[in-house]
Amino acid sequence: MTQSKSQQERQWTVRKQSQNPHGKVKSFDQLASEAGKKEEK
Repeated sequence: MTQSKSQQERQWTVRKQSQNPHGKVKSFDQLASEAGKKEEK
């Protein structure tokens, strides 16, 4: 049985929102501070 258009769109948006294969994207400030910590070691 086919699904309604709104149901298909809702499921598609849920799949797209749940995709995060590389984890959260860090802000530039976080990346810069982490790079600074690694250089000090």
